[in-house]
Amino acid sequence: MHAVVAEVWRGDFLESVHHGTVYAAGPEGQTVLSIGEADRPMYPRSSNKPLQALGMLRAGLDLDGELLALACASHSGEAFHLDGVRRILKDAGLDTEALQCTAALPIGEAALRTYLAEGGVPTPLTMNCSGKHAAMLATCVANDWDTATYLDPHHPLQRALRETIEDLAGEKVAATGVDGCGAPLFAIGYQGLARAFAKLATSRPGSLERQVAYAMNAHAEYVGGTGRDVTRLMGALPGSVAKDGAEGVYALALPDGSSVALKIADGSTRARSVVMIAALRRLGVATDTEEALTELATAPVLGHGKPVGVVRAARILRE
Repeated sequence: MHAVVAEVWRGDFLESVHHGTVYAAGPEGQTVLSIGEADRPMYPRSSNKPLQALGMLRAGLDLDGELLALACASHSGEAFHLDGVRRILKDAGLDTEALQCTAALPIGEAALRTYLAEGGVPTPLTMNCSGKHAAMLATCVANDWDTATYLDPHHPLQRALRETIEDLAGEKVAATGVDGCGAPLFAIGYQGLARAFAKLATSRPGSLERQVAYAMNAHAEYVGGTGRDVTRLMGALPGSVAKDGAEGVYALALPDGSSVALKIADGSTRARSVVMIAALRRLGVATDTEEALTELATAPVLGHGKPVGVVRAARILRE
């Protein structure tokens, strides 16, 4: 069963709780924290994207820097994100018509307001996974694979990505589903996800794994967006690799090999970063020394538009 991992306090009254699962490993891969259903597989959702990006590089994709970070992204839909997606497609001889991700509005609040004010409507380009889809298409072009069927789980691209996920996680994919963007979604365990991120963060210079890790940390704003918690988290932890996912998933690894994989059981995002910071503290990371990490350690509960309470980690994580 999932355990209570976060508390929602309105004033001095405990109003709600969030259940979830948290797994954290130390530098040598040793278990430091295991709460909830850590021995069961789950869908990492967009936390799989860095692993998929590595699979694309292994398959011959020529991408680096901010555009590689964008391939790992659940971007906010800011102008620089959309321009980056167009660049990936253009370099592959494609345009936005090739994207088969679900049409959606930008997920960044400021980007959404600007986009709607300009009369914008849901499109595949503005969907937060368009960077991944653009990179998938570019990988197909590099291999002369069919671009019209790139979302088919049996497509050579998707088979290559599945193999890479299994290689990094050190376990077989437990189930295959369809992600919110339409791409195949591969289920692995919490330990496998943490292990995969640790391999990226501790990879040797010059390797494709290090190429992904460096791109994400050096261009964290492309992985998330302005003000996003995943952007702030990597900015505060040099060399770290972090990726949020839908349904309350979060994964992170540090250059020393320490790693965390977690999921909020009800799919809520408000407790996700709170629980992540608590897990990092259990790993001995001095989160109180970085303003961004201190701010992410709790989340405000609002009343009449003003903070009247707090979302904080449950006692099981604070002990």
